[in-house]
Parts: sequence; C-alpha cells; structure tokens
Amino acid sequence: MDTISILTLRLAEAIGLYLILIGISGLASPQRWRGAMEELDRSPGLTLITGLVAFALGATIVMVHRAFADPLGIIVTLVGYVALIKGALLIAVPAPLVKLGHWSFRFTRAWAAFALILGILLFYAGLTGRATVIA
Repeated sequence: MDTISILTLRLAEAIGLYLILIGISGLASPQRWRGAMEELDRSPGLTLITGLVAFALGATIVMVHRAFADPLGIIVTLVGYVALIKGALLIAVPAPLVKLGHWSFRFTRAWAAFALILGILLFYAGLTGRATVIA
C-alpha cells in the first residue's frame, strides 16, 4: 500500500502489532479482559492512569501524524484520535466508558477476532507498504 509518510508505515506496524496481541489475548483468555475491566471499575487510580496513558499515546500520534491523504494515513490518524478521546473520557468521566466495556463482554471473542484481523492487516500494510508521493 502506498502512503505519503514512512511514519504512517511504522505507526501502522506498531498499532497492528498491538491489535494482534490484544486479539490473541481476547481469544486465549477472555476472562482476563473481564478481570481487567472489573479492576478498572474498582480502582479510580488505575482508571486515571489508564486514561493518562491512552491520552498521551493518542495525543502523541495526533501531534506527529495528521495525514488524511491516503487510506492508511487516515486509519492511523483516526486510531490516534480514538485513543486520545478514550483517554480523555477515562480521565474526566470514566463511568460511561466502563459501562460500555461491561456491556461489550457479550462479544469478547468477536471483538478479539476483529482486533486480530485488523491488526494483521495494519501490520502487513505497514510492513509491505511504500512511502511515495501520491498524485
């Protein structure tokens, strides 16, 4: 896949690898996701730290990568915005996001499979893509 930035390719690889690991985790031990969400629900400190990390990663991606010129650049940029918004919500008003997390347990394996497939696609796109000028 062609993109205008080497950074897009490297971020696609990193995000893809993260999603692959999340997908494997959800498929191998879905109860671990439930346990993590229960801990997040019980611990305001853990919720705050999780929000800070997500916000920092999302803000960093958004600050260094705002590329809307090609599909891969758009996906990577949107992932940054999603992480930033998720982090902001976990910091400011975590209850709705935690509630959504509890609701989504009915679909843990589906989410894990989706993450795994998307991760493989992003990792592959980053690994095999080329940074060129797109006309």
